Amino acid sequence: MRVFRLTLVVALLAGPGYAVAQTPNINLIPELQSKTPEEKEAEAERDKAYKESLRKIPDAKTSADPWGSVRGGETAKAATPAKPRAKTGSTQTRTEAR
Repeated sequence: MRVFRLTLVVALLAGPGYAVAQTPNINLIPELQSKTPEEKEAEAERDKAYKESLRKIPDAKTSADPWGSVRGGETAKAATPAKPRAKTGSTQTRTEAR
C-alpha cells in the first residue's frame, strides 16, 4: 500500500512538469505584410510631423529637488552654523552621566 501511495505522489508531482515540457510549437506572430508605397509615404509624413512637434517642446530646466516646494528656497541654501556649547566644568558628557 505504501508503494502505491508513493507512486501516486510521484506521478502527481511529475505530471505538471511533463506537461510544461511538451508545449506545442505555435507561432503567435503572423507573417509581416509589406506596406504599399502610399502607406510608406503616410508613415514618413507622420514621423516627420512627430519629430517637428518634439522640437517645439522647450527644455525643462527645473530643480531635481522634490521637497523644494515644501521648504523655502533660501532656507535650503543657507545653513545656520551650530552654536558652541557652554562649558559647565564637569568632564562627563551627557551620555556618560545617564
